[in-house]
Amino acid sequence: MHPQREILHNELHARPSIYFSDPAYLHHFAFLDADGVCDTIVRRLCEAAETPLDTNAAQGIIKVDGLTMKWERHTEFFTLTMLVPKGEGGEYWPAPPAVLAQIVEGQREALINASLVLVESEASWAGKTDDYGFKDPAGSNVGGGDATVWSDFRLSPEGVNRILIVNRKLNDYRLGRMTRRLLEIETYRMMASLSLPLAKELSVELRQYERELGELSDRNAANHHESSRPLLYAISSLSARLEHSSARSRQRFSATEAYARIVFTRIEELRETRVADCQRLGTFILRRFQPTVRYCAAIDKRQVSLAQSVARLNDLLRTRAQVEIEEQNSEMLQSLNERTSSQLKIQKAVEGLSIIVISYYIFSLFKLSLEGLDALGMGIEPRLAAAIFGPLGILIIGLLAWRIWKVRRH
Repeated sequence: MHPQREILHNELHARPSIYFSDPAYLHHFAFLDADGVCDTIVRRLCEAAETPLDTNAAQGIIKVDGLTMKWERHTEFFTLTMLVPKGEGGEYWPAPPAVLAQIVEGQREALINASLVLVESEASWAGKTDDYGFKDPAGSNVGGGDATVWSDFRLSPEGVNRILIVNRKLNDYRLGRMTRRLLEIETYRMMASLSLPLAKELSVELRQYERELGELSDRNAANHHESSRPLLYAISSLSARLEHSSARSRQRFSATEAYARIVFTRIEELRETRVADCQRLGTFILRRFQPTVRYCAAIDKRQVSLAQSVARLNDLLRTRAQVEIEEQNSEMLQSLNERTSSQLKIQKAVEGLSIIVISYYIFSLFKLSLEGLDALGMGIEPRLAAAIFGPLGILIIGLLAWRIWKVRRH
């Protein structure tokens, strides 16, 4: 059996919903996982539950002060959800229990989402959304009309988004899954929106980069006699800054795309229908959330396109530099050819002079030899001397000329 088989199979049962019946509250908080926030919260939960927890687990459901609490680890964030039964009377939107409030207060700087879901039965709810403090809320029948969800998506003074669910026919299991979808929509929507400030910041930077790229393109097109080295340096600097910008934003934009897909999927799973003349929840969210996602995607695409344009200009300039180098090499080769030709001409002249000089010395030696023989009383007639030493001299000069030719040819 494969050692990972059981772990991989049990992924089907990972992250279960909290199943409950109405009326009830669900306090939901999401924290960015930075500087050990998750580990700190898990340790606080261990102390509150007075039981050891598996700190390596992805999620868990525990009892704290008799209340059900669920915690989950995600790639970039950590969520806490506490179920609190709703008693008779009391305020509609209470503060979280003390133990949960203490944990939240200790990690408020990392808090990215806070939602409070009130689940009422059709018989017990007030009948009007105004009684719950909503102003112009969006509403939808969900789950095939078995429940109605209301929210105005305005934060309370405590920074909490409030959602009202009026349950008609949802059983405990369907109700738990429905509330989970709504909470995931809010959490993943906030996580996807984290890239919006970065996208706005990058928009200003990219505008400057595009202006700089245009100037470099004009310089490359206009000044063909300018040295390519300054342009190459400027383009390399621009390319390095673009790469740094892309590395800083690539992961954030990829996360936004992934989170947005989850939000769109969860909205489809609600199976919404219209409630009277109210705007549907999904329509309300998508009309405001989709532009954020598309803007971030456009900035990411713009960044990639700009990097490709810089790369093309860099390739064009390098090609130009390569052509200039080849022209310089051609001029150098031409100069070398001319120099070699001149050297060959000089060498030929020297060789000719060398043969003349050698011939002169050979005949001089013959003359001295004949004079020496004549002084010794062994004179030779001029005709005989010419017949003997003439061909010999010519043979020696021919051998020397042949030897010089052979060396030059080699």
